[in-house]
Amino acid sequence: MKRVLVLGAGLVTRPHVRYLLNIPDFHVTVASRTVSKAKALVEGRANGTAVELDAEDQTRLRELIAGSDLAVSLLPYVYHPTVARHCIELKKTMVTTSYVSDAMQQLDGEARKAGVLILNEVGVDPGTDHMSAMKVIDRVRKDGGVVVGFRSYCGGLPAPEANTNPLGYKFSWSPRGVILAGKNPARWRENGKEMYVPGEELFDHHWMVQIEGFGELEGYPNRNSLPYAEIYGIPKAETIFRGTLRYVGWCESLSRIVKAGWLSEEPIDLSNLTFKELTAKLLGVPAEDVRKEAIRRLDMKEDSHAFKSFEWLGLFSDEPLPLTRGSALDVIVARMQDKMRYAEGERDMLIMQHEFTAEYPDHRAVITSSLIDYGIPHGDTSMSRTVGLPAAIAVRMILQDQVRLAGVHRPIIPELYEPILAELEELGIRFTERIETVTPAS
Repeated sequence: MKRVLVLGAGLVTRPHVRYLLNIPDFHVTVASRTVSKAKALVEGRANGTAVELDAEDQTRLRELIAGSDLAVSLLPYVYHPTVARHCIELKKTMVTTSYVSDAMQQLDGEARKAGVLILNEVGVDPGTDHMSAMKVIDRVRKDGGVVVGFRSYCGGLPAPEANTNPLGYKFSWSPRGVILAGKNPARWRENGKEMYVPGEELFDHHWMVQIEGFGELEGYPNRNSLPYAEIYGIPKAETIFRGTLRYVGWCESLSRIVKAGWLSEEPIDLSNLTFKELTAKLLGVPAEDVRKEAIRRLDMKEDSHAFKSFEWLGLFSDEPLPLTRGSALDVIVARMQDKMRYAEGERDMLIMQHEFTAEYPDHRAVITSSLIDYGIPHGDTSMSRTVGLPAAIAVRMILQDQVRLAGVHRPIIPELYEPILAELEELGIRFTERIETVTPAS
């Protein structure tokens, strides 16, 4: 019996756990601070156990890892290095869907020395984005070509019929994570020139992107794209860009929310304040003038997406704040979490698109690889499937001795990405390709 420990029982966990519970000879323990969530995931299955865990309790965390063959960390990203250290010391494999942080990368030597695999970035973004990109890049290389341009976008969004608010967005995973991602600066390379956007200006840099088989969406930069020249082995790429996709309205609205100070993490006294009063406080204006001053100071028009978003979120309202302690960020996250939920039966959607410019000895081609996946009404969201299933497939492969690696890794090598992508296709998560020759043979 192979023993899998799943740490966390959040929004993307159900498809992951259900996949693993359906594998003969696997026992799955789900550990969560809210044990009722863990119990709902294992559904009383004989090969499933739900336990309570406070991730700060190192003794209990280590005990649970020691009793497993592999630990999957779906906890907030700050806990991953701690889980990894326990796994390395106890010689247990670890899988996570989060980015390789500096703290995690520093554990590579120890993991290799211990013969332990710490597999990161095996969700959707990061995860399937890497795997699907490397599948094309490796094929271009095998065919004698060189990737000289790479542009990639990904977005988790409401399906068109569920796009019912001015921001064009609803939450299928951590609201705080979505909002905090908007504070990251961005770097990329465009036609050989390095580009940089500070975090506070991120949402001012957006443009329309044509998605194969769907239509237009807004795209904007996602963090630092430059390391992917090395990670993907495409050092000659004159353009290397990774971006986020949203419906029209998100960037304009978030830009003004940032400028108004709503993403501040500085603790402030929230007691006895209304939304209007906090907006006024953040802008430094009298509460009675807040609408007029917001329009002037934030360069908004009354018929704009941004102004409509402020109104729809109630940021000019006399409604009491939902919190008495915390920061402006805490308040806006709580407000968005409350108002930007999916209604029962609504579908979400995951869109990913890569564009490669490949140079061959006799021609140049543009390869467009696209994924459009929809959630299941009254069932699993697309986000939970596309994040949870790649990680679950990786867990199965590792525990069935199909993977023999040690150290801190991403799924960018064929022995990982080929079988994972193949199984995702069987599960209905598949890419389509279009290849256009832009410079014909002479």
